[in-house]
Amino acid sequence: MLTYSLHTNSTPHPRFDSGVGFDRDVAFAPQTALRPRPLTDLRTGEVTDHAVGIFPSDTVTRRGLAWDGMAIEVVQAVGHEKVEFRFRAPLHLLVAYEEGVRGNGETLIEGLPRSTLRDVKCKLAFVPAGHEYREWQEPRTRGRIVYFYFDPAKMPIDPRAGAADTPLPPRLFFEDKALWETAVKLGNLIESGSEDRHYCEALGVVLAHELVRRSAGMRRVEPPARGGLAAWQQRIVSAYIEEHIAAQIPLATLAHSVRLSPYHFCRAFKRSFGVPPHRYHNARRIDHAKTLLAQPARSVTEIALKVGFSQTSSFTAAFRKATGTTPTAYRRSLT
Repeated sequence: MLTYSLHTNSTPHPRFDSGVGFDRDVAFAPQTALRPRPLTDLRTGEVTDHAVGIFPSDTVTRRGLAWDGMAIEVVQAVGHEKVEFRFRAPLHLLVAYEEGVRGNGETLIEGLPRSTLRDVKCKLAFVPAGHEYREWQEPRTRGRIVYFYFDPAKMPIDPRAGAADTPLPPRLFFEDKALWETAVKLGNLIESGSEDRHYCEALGVVLAHELVRRSAGMRRVEPPARGGLAAWQQRIVSAYIEEHIAAQIPLATLAHSVRLSPYHFCRAFKRSFGVPPHRYHNARRIDHAKTLLAQPARSVTEIALKVGFSQTSSFTAAFRKATGTTPTAYRRSLT
């Protein structure tokens, strides 16, 4: 069954009738504690505390949609107040940050290093069932997030992944065109109040398959190459750096992703890429900055934040060191 809910945060004591589920006309009140809010159970239709907890709850509006095996929420900020998010449940959670630049904030997914990335627009995050997700932010712009909840028991199985119970790995602030396009399409359908149940469910199936297929690709292990990193290790490391281009990436995190100790990883990385990991990361940041500088609508300050520099001065110094010129001069040379 496909059901909607428009959350207006207006009644003083919310009550959720399991026979109602997500109803268009039911109003919900601000939460008094930072805890998961009730969401229709994906298997039984009963109310259970499985949705992301948001505090204060009156800083956002929430519109939800649920059917067998999956639920979705569109969360829209209504101001610029500090807001906190928390989630741990027996459901997989995919987070799509459609809009949002935060002046300050931090995001943590259990099993990964925390991130203070400022510009989270068009980023994705994945929280496997049972993992903790915590986030707080002081938004510079009004954020919009879409949450996708998946019942693990009803997720598709990728034949390349091996055992069906192989856990999906957590991921934080990554980019994936296929996942993103499907996620945004679903979010827009919910926001518009679409009545096309079959289309929504079909898109949900596509999203689940893409999520499993890409996660399975990250889990496969091949023998390492002698001397440098194996091809599969190079793909994983370079993809992780691209997905976290603006973050501070610990050496231990990269080493762990390819099953090596930090010492052996550093030597193998330099043999494969010609430079140490931190220099490669910095070079990729500058390359990203060059691409963004070709877009006149973006300011140098915005680009600095986008590639991971908290101050324009530090970005300018790093750019000059790498290219011999300043970002502004480089931009002028493109015209």
